[in-house]
Amino acid sequence: MILVPSLCLVFFLLYLYLERAALKKSLNRLPSRVCVAGTRGKSTVTRLIAAALREDGRRVLAKTTGSRPVLIFPDGSEREIERFGRPSILEQKKILKSAFDQRASAIVVEMMSIRPEMLKAESEKLLKPQILAVTNVRLDHLDDMGRTKEEIAASLAAAVPSGGALIIPEEEFFSVFQKAAKERETRIVRIPTASGGESAMGREFAENISLALAVAEYLGVPKDTALRGMARARADFGGLKIWRATPNGANGAWYLASAFAANEPESTRKALALLRRQYPRLPQPLIALLNLREDRGDRTRQWLGALRAGFFEGFARLIIVGDHACALGRRKLAAPSSKTQITAWPERRPQVIMEKLFALEPGGAAVIGMGNMGGLGQKIVEHWARTGAEL
Repeated sequence: MILVPSLCLVFFLLYLYLERAALKKSLNRLPSRVCVAGTRGKSTVTRLIAAALREDGRRVLAKTTGSRPVLIFPDGSEREIERFGRPSILEQKKILKSAFDQRASAIVVEMMSIRPEMLKAESEKLLKPQILAVTNVRLDHLDDMGRTKEEIAASLAAAVPSGGALIIPEEEFFSVFQKAAKERETRIVRIPTASGGESAMGREFAENISLALAVAEYLGVPKDTALRGMARARADFGGLKIWRATPNGANGAWYLASAFAANEPESTRKALALLRRQYPRLPQPLIALLNLREDRGDRTRQWLGALRAGFFEGFARLIIVGDHACALGRRKLAAPSSKTQITAWPERRPQVIMEKLFALEPGGAAVIGMGNMGGLGQKIVEHWARTGAEL
């Protein structure tokens, strides 16, 4: 009776040994391993770094896990990753195997984890990056990462690799990163604000370009080569985009801008500033389309605070959609002096939402989507991509 459990244990231990040996073999065949962590911009920075390395002639496999999980092959082609069930960091093992199969010399991987213990495991046990690039520290995932920026920085610091390099913008640096780097004998590279972040690359944030450029230069890619490659990088699905649409029966054009992936107010404010610089003559009136998710209650609370603090001043209308629309529609949300008309729509069909919007302003308007990319936000963006012309 003892024999069967003993054999099961032996086979299980053998399986673990073989798994670890295969993982080690895959890692040893990858001279360059880059991981990207942070609150916002991880997918974009991952794409930019991979594009810079490709331009330098290196075989690089990249993976993003943001608005859509995507595998980017050495030739620049892409394949969306199909998931059956909830995301798991164990899928990072498949990326290492894919890199081995593709004969890649480098990987650039967006980290998946939120909780610090999982970030630590993902970094130390699976990917073992030589470089960790941290994009920024923003107030998001508050229930999992902490209630202050210092606490969130401490969570991100769990991913700092041993004996490698931590590359981080100067304005996002917290003392906890220095402590983690010292403990793990990791070099810190602090990038001056928007250092090298040329503005000629469309709707990319200068800080994202600066960080990707710093990683590429750390790996020996000449600056002009890196910039040329990054200029060719395909935009992430969740990146800042704008479409022009002319609905049937409308008297004017509509402009539809997606800032959904910014998620929380601080990042959205930066996205709006960039949008206004790129398109200073957006038509009036401005309409905010705020998508709220049931599983992101901390973000909903942030948006309520931002609303009461005047975030939407300058918008003629605020339309709240998504999981919390009904509950919020029964509350008095704006300050008495606010001129913004606030409406909550429980509707979940993007086409119907847009038809209702078009009926409100027959002469045309600019709609800016924000709040959450997940759920309804993604469906709205897909609808805009089908029905509008991207600018």
